[in-house]
Amino acid sequence: MTPAARSRFDGYGVLITGAGQGIGAATARRLAAEGARVLVTDLDRDRAGRVAAEIRQSGGSADSLACDVSERAAVEAAVAHAVSVFGALDVLVNNAYSCTPDSALFEDEPDEAWQRDLDVTLSGAYRCSRAALPHLAASGRGAIVSIGSVNGEQDFGNHAYSAAKAGLASLTRTLAGHAGPRGVRVNLVAPGTIRTDAWAGRDAELSRLSGLYPLGRVGEPEDIAAAVAFLASRDAAWVTGTTLSVDGGLTAVNTAFRRALAKE
Repeated sequence: MTPAARSRFDGYGVLITGAGQGIGAATARRLAAEGARVLVTDLDRDRAGRVAAEIRQSGGSADSLACDVSERAAVEAAVAHAVSVFGALDVLVNNAYSCTPDSALFEDEPDEAWQRDLDVTLSGAYRCSRAALPHLAASGRGAIVSIGSVNGEQDFGNHAYSAAKAGLASLTRTLAGHAGPRGVRVNLVAPGTIRTDAWAGRDAELSRLSGLYPLGRVGEPEDIAAAVAFLASRDAAWVTGTTLSVDGGLTAVNTAFRRALAKE
C-alpha cells in the first residue's frame, strides 16, 4: 500500500455494521489501515470488541458497539455514538445481513424467515442510512457503501436474502438521487462467493465452486474490503448510484456453458 493510500481516510469517521467478522471485519481493518477512525458494530458485542482491539493493537483507531440493525433505537444510538466519539461521520458501510436457508418447497417458507432476512438485510440498511444521512451530508465528503450480492442479480437460491439484496441495489439508486444534491454518494458492492465463516467446514464445496469462476477462485473478504475502500474514498468522487460487481467474473461469463461447448 502506497503512502498516499495509507492516508486516504485520515480524519474520517466510519461506521460499519456487521463488522465482527468476515467482510465487515476486513473492511474495518482496511479503512483503519488507511487512517480512518472506525466504529465496529455487530449484533455480538464481544465479536465487535475483538475486531476493534485487533485494529488498535495494529496502530489503528477503532471503537466497538453492539448494534441490532433491526431496531431503530439501536441504530440511532450507534450513529450518535460515532458522531460523539469521532466528531463527525463521513462513511457508512451497510454490511449486516441475515440469510435463512430455503425450505424444500417454496410454499413451506415461514413468514418469520422472510421477514427476518428483509428486516436485517434491507430495512437495516434503510434504518442506518436514514439515521446517518444528515451527518454524512454535514461532513462534506459523505459516502454510503452497502454490501449487496450476486444473489440480487441472478438465481443462486435463498429467496428472502436474494430479494433483500435486490432491494438494496434499488435503494442504492434511489438514495443516490436524493443524497447527491446533499453531497453524499451512495454505492453498492455485489460480491460473489466469499470465503467467510458462513462457509466454515465446507472447503469441498468452495473448491467445486471455484471452477465456476473465470478467475479460478472464490473471493476473500479482503477483495471486498478493497472495493469498499475505493467507493468510500475521494478516488470515487464522481461515482454514485452504481453497483460494482466484485465476483471474479461469475455474472459476466457463463463458465459452465463455455465448458459444455468445449466438450462437443
